[in-house]
Amino acid sequence: MISKTDPESIRGFLEDTSNLKSGHTPGVFFPETIAEIQELLKNAPREHRRFTIAGNGTGTTGGRIPFGDFVLSMQKLDAIGEPTVLSADRAIITVQGGAVLQDIQKKVQASGWLYPPDPTESLCFIGGTIANNSSGARTFKYGPTRNHIARLLVVLPEGELLEIRRGEMIADSNGEFHITLPGGMTKTIHLPHYRMPATSKHNAGYFSKAGMDLIDLFIGSEGTLGVIAEANLMLFPMPDSIISCLVYFPSMEELLGFVDACKKPANGLRPRALEFFDRNALTFLRKQYPEVPTAADGAVFLELEAAKEETDGTLDRLFVTIEASNGMEEESWIALDRSEQEKIREFRHALPLIVNEWLSRQKESKISTDMAVPDSAFRELFDFYRNSCERHGFVYIIFGHIGNSHVHLNILPRNREEFVEAKTLYRTFVAKAIALGGTLSAEHGIGKLKREYLADMYGEEAIREMAEVKKCLDPFLVLNIGNIIPDAFLEPDNH
Repeated sequence: MISKTDPESIRGFLEDTSNLKSGHTPGVFFPETIAEIQELLKNAPREHRRFTIAGNGTGTTGGRIPFGDFVLSMQKLDAIGEPTVLSADRAIITVQGGAVLQDIQKKVQASGWLYPPDPTESLCFIGGTIANNSSGARTFKYGPTRNHIARLLVVLPEGELLEIRRGEMIADSNGEFHITLPGGMTKTIHLPHYRMPATSKHNAGYFSKAGMDLIDLFIGSEGTLGVIAEANLMLFPMPDSIISCLVYFPSMEELLGFVDACKKPANGLRPRALEFFDRNALTFLRKQYPEVPTAADGAVFLELEAAKEETDGTLDRLFVTIEASNGMEEESWIALDRSEQEKIREFRHALPLIVNEWLSRQKESKISTDMAVPDSAFRELFDFYRNSCERHGFVYIIFGHIGNSHVHLNILPRNREEFVEAKTLYRTFVAKAIALGGTLSAEHGIGKLKREYLADMYGEEAIREMAEVKKCLDPFLVLNIGNIIPDAFLEPDNH
């Protein structure tokens, strides 16, 4: 097995996009087979080793950054199988945990299939997206990664292999799973008793609900319960045609009216993506795209799928909806061919690059939210974000997945004082989202950065229940310590 301890090889594993700077590790292991992962974990207690699983460094919450533990890199386990057709409208593909999402997408599309999850960063490892229940723009129609996983092969922290096929292991009426592992060991997992928030996106802590599937406990568990070594992904047929559209609006009221109209089934649009840019985000984008109208208070990007014979009718319904919502039709951008759609994609993805370039001159990190709320509470949270930032005089942008009532607020501090102010304000945003029945994290997970807020959402007893699940599957505490569950809750005397 390959391992490296020299500083040059280690350096890249001490960062992701979270801006955590203090990570450190004695070395990095690069297993090339699933058996080698098993060996590392089985021997870990005897060798006094702990491991932090490393994806491809695209996470935002510090989950892959080690603080004294060894790194287990998944990059050598990157095999991608061939799509297996199950029916006219379903197929599966088997992939290893270190396969890059972008490579998987290209392969399935070349075969005429679609794997719907589309996180903004397509260079992530598929195992990381499963461990984080990743989502993206197409989540509005297709849901997060959880909805598209048919099977997992997991290396448990004691080195045992656990194969889970969706539908085969369901929690009993007491909220328990009783598992017999290949080596004869038995495990009884008691699910936490908290209630999940009523949001369409949620990724904060272990999934738990009555009658749930065991596979869903591991999806979104951020590598704390096992190493996702292999997965079967569910595929859909590629749509005949895609309509991409960017619509500007003179006010938030008209923009939200358009979003509501798009979400109504009777409208017939059924968008697969509904994304938002506020007026400040458009101001940043105008530096690179001067055609962005100055009169716009916001914009909505949407994607529609259509059969060939339905394309004209879908376009007609789209134009009627834009006009009825007082959208700025003349300035809007409709893309029907792949080349023009690529230009809109570049427009959407230009925002973080422009913002990061601006931030680099301020020498301070941005403060970002990842909360989502029920649809009925969205406007209240949005206004709270905007009014709070205006009151403090911050530079800020709001953008993201408005179809799921999940937008990202980025506060962009110009100095240390503003950074400290924004960090304090962040906790009020957490409290507001929770009070509105929302979630602390809709897609980016908890990792190391947000675990201190988890008890605000669930209460301390719920965190203890999560810790018991962790200790049941990882009794020697060797895997991804520091993610999700604060260390204090894993100590033996914490009751």
